[in-house]
Amino acid sequence: MLAGPGPAFKERASKMCSFHGKRSLLMKINCQVLRRMKVNGHVNSVVSSLFQDINKRLSLPADIRLPDDYLEKFNVIGPALFEQPISRRLRRVSLSEIGFGKLETYIKLDKLGEGTYATVYKGRSKLTENLVALKEIRLEHEEGAPCTAIREVSLLKDLKHANIVTLHDIIHTQKSLTLVFEYLDKDLKQYLDDCGNVIHVHNVKLFLFQLLRGLSYCHRRKVLHRDLKPQNLLINERGELKLADFGLARAKSIPTKTYSNEVVTLWYRPPDILLGSTDYSTHIDMWGVGCIFYEMATGRPLFPGSTVEEELHFIFKLLGTPTEQTWPGITSNEEFVAFNYPQYKAERLSNHTPRCRFEGKKRISADESMNHSYFSNLGKRVKLLPDTTSIFTLPEIQLEKEAMRPTAAAPDPGNSLCGKEAEPAWLPAGLV
Repeated sequence: MLAGPGPAFKERASKMCSFHGKRSLLMKINCQVLRRMKVNGHVNSVVSSLFQDINKRLSLPADIRLPDDYLEKFNVIGPALFEQPISRRLRRVSLSEIGFGKLETYIKLDKLGEGTYATVYKGRSKLTENLVALKEIRLEHEEGAPCTAIREVSLLKDLKHANIVTLHDIIHTQKSLTLVFEYLDKDLKQYLDDCGNVIHVHNVKLFLFQLLRGLSYCHRRKVLHRDLKPQNLLINERGELKLADFGLARAKSIPTKTYSNEVVTLWYRPPDILLGSTDYSTHIDMWGVGCIFYEMATGRPLFPGSTVEEELHFIFKLLGTPTEQTWPGITSNEEFVAFNYPQYKAERLSNHTPRCRFEGKKRISADESMNHSYFSNLGKRVKLLPDTTSIFTLPEIQLEKEAMRPTAAAPDPGNSLCGKEAEPAWLPAGLV
């Protein structure tokens, strides 16, 4: 059995507590000693602190552990890592030495899904032995990387939040661009299917709060997701929910600019966007939040239209056909006039469902929603956590066990959203 570090070593290490002292210490430590310390669980706090400093200097994910062979190379490049500031070139070299940006660092396990531009695999990182999701984007010779991939990378590398999926690595080859994400067990749609479209009331609240928390962080940074739907909300076994798939997201500049209206999956698209509006802001995401909340609470989609015209028909049948009083300027919209919808009155049902507003600017914000009385029993501490800290670090926040049920039959789009079935009485009015 290998022996741990001796008293003399510990005494010398304890005296070197400054930033540069820790650097000097590692320069003098034999890498074999370091490995011996690891084996016996005697990693000195000073050395451990220095490893953390290296992680910070290189902006590494929190769960990355430096491989042993990198410690040997550190004797050569180590001193430069503590220069102020570190150069881009040195950072790239250091990351490459650790194993980032290389396909051989990751092992493909299972194929999870395939789309028009990309294939997603379940994988494992050799750096951490943790599971990862490998999004392999095919590169066309003439077209290069899809704009959605470029957009997703540019946004996610700057979004660091407990409720936003973490982008660990980017691997670029001639034939593909691979994005390495943290791995989560399933998406919200799969979660709904697994529990027969009946989610525990308490868990609905926890999922909604986390959705709003991640979205509030994005909106404070002027980032619009623009494609909220259950398939883009990932959930792990702990119950942590994270926003994913930022391929349609945009960083909103100030003042407001004109954007595309071909965003957001049809069922979660607000009426102003359905009618061609390209002048929108963070409120575009809040309509989707309301639809997702309803779907979690009832087990069926709120507005499952198959076309734009049908989607608007479902919305107006529930909320009432808009007029100049309820939506100023609507009678001047050519598409609205062309559809010639019947004059529906708002259903009483809307008193028990999320507060969906026709006009985007009248919708409640994600930040305001988090302060709604609906979340009061979660306590005050849940709203004071640092951005990168999970709500499940609080002992009072726990996911309830779901009763696994067979998936219910798919709802009839003609009846599911405006029928007379009783709605859960606990659905709060005016939340989103």
